[in-house]
Amino acid sequence: MKRTKGVPRGLRISKDRLKSSCLFLCLVFLLVFSRSSSAFTGPEKLVFDLTWAGIKAGTSTLETVNDKGRTKIISTARSAKWVSLFYTVDDRVESLLRDEQTVSLIGLPENYRIKLREGRHRRDKELIFDHANSRVTFIDHISNERKIFKIDGTTFDPLTSFYYVRGLKLEVGKSVYVDVFDSKKLWNVEVQVLRREKVKTKLGEFDTVVIKPLMKSEGIFNRKGDVYIWLTDDKKRVPVKLVSKLAVGSITANLTGGTF
Repeated sequence: MKRTKGVPRGLRISKDRLKSSCLFLCLVFLLVFSRSSSAFTGPEKLVFDLTWAGIKAGTSTLETVNDKGRTKIISTARSAKWVSLFYTVDDRVESLLRDEQTVSLIGLPENYRIKLREGRHRRDKELIFDHANSRVTFIDHISNERKIFKIDGTTFDPLTSFYYVRGLKLEVGKSVYVDVFDSKKLWNVEVQVLRREKVKTKLGEFDTVVIKPLMKSEGIFNRKGDVYIWLTDDKKRVPVKLVSKLAVGSITANLTGGTF
């Protein structure tokens, strides 16, 4: 299979901007990645507020839970009440991991499901990983499409790849790479490690490492602006701030609560 390298006024907001605001955190979690000596232990739950031009447009969560002895990662995004009056967003993404953890402490994905409701638009897609045979089955539950694709031995879905990066020994000025399957393609994603920076939030002040994932594909990864993520500069690598540049302004996601 051919592999594609991802390189990647006023208060009246257009539907496209509102959609970006409400979905940003849920989707940006699907963007980051590399080789690991992961210190992630879980379980945890992270809660974020999403704002555009200083206006709260939605809330997102990212958590890990114990599902009958196995780890499941769940990401959600919901629009604020005032947004939902004319453009409801209710998204949920789940990734179930294999029992064994041979690659990193977070392990490889076995099943990935993304169910999105964005206004009138619906999306319900699934990936079933067969790492032993280096293949993945793609299923579109709405169109009834089903296809099998070739992958590498160590390939992640967009959601588990974020946890994989959190165990990295990140070095400023050096990029890291990982294989991520999304949008019917295997992407070799580059993540740039830009700088260290102190960040103030509602939860306090954090020393962070700023990273910039580079990826361009169809669907949720098709973003025209740059994305920046602030991870705590410690073993946990908790995302405390995310910014996505838009044609006009930017979307900011700030950690406001949870357990971690």
